[in-house]
Amino acid sequence: MTHLDTSFLVDLLREARRGEGGRAHALLENLADEHFAVSVHVACELHAGAELADQPERERGRVEALLAALEVVVPDDRFPSEYGATLAELRRRGQTIPTMDLLIATSALRHGATLVTRNARDFDRVPGLIVKGY
Repeated sequence: MTHLDTSFLVDLLREARRGEGGRAHALLENLADEHFAVSVHVACELHAGAELADQPERERGRVEALLAALEVVVPDDRFPSEYGATLAELRRRGQTIPTMDLLIATSALRHGATLVTRNARDFDRVPGLIVKGY
């Protein structure tokens, strides 16, 4: 399973809007045999972006169409303890990442998934997380 980060999906939407392939589309083609999922936190970020867009209704439609093609995973009962353990480990190392990124990373960890992101620098700090940047 491969989890897709918000940055990847935003790039994918932008490339589609321009009508041209780019790095996100190329990576998607290389991973064509993968099962793709997103955490509910990624879905939340995409919907927030749509609401803040110049034309929210149009962007909502794009986001909903994209999410309909993906599995959206929600936290299970073990998610909070894994989140807490990962946050504690990062702090012991003197490192932090933004809260939403840590929630997204924890979801990928819970599912044993690789996380595809343009923001590899932050996610690479998360112990045990396999990150695929582009």
